[in-house]
Amino acid sequence: MSTEPTETTVFNVEGMTCSHCEASVNEEIGEIPGVTSVKADHTTGRVEVVGSGFSREQIAEAVAEAGYTLL
Repeated sequence: MSTEPTETTVFNVEGMTCSHCEASVNEEIGEIPGVTSVKADHTTGRVEVVGSGFSREQIAEAVAEAGYTLL
């Protein structure tokens, strides 16, 4: 059981245009240790990440790996 508090953080991502884009971003971010939930929305360009112990840099790298840009 984690002792760090779980938080929801919202990021803006550029380039997502469809549900496949959302799935790619969800998959890459979901592999980051400490992330417990991810919900990307291509219509708003927003990604909600729930968890703890991860950094903005880790999110940026995962988003780039999926082929998009963290704003």
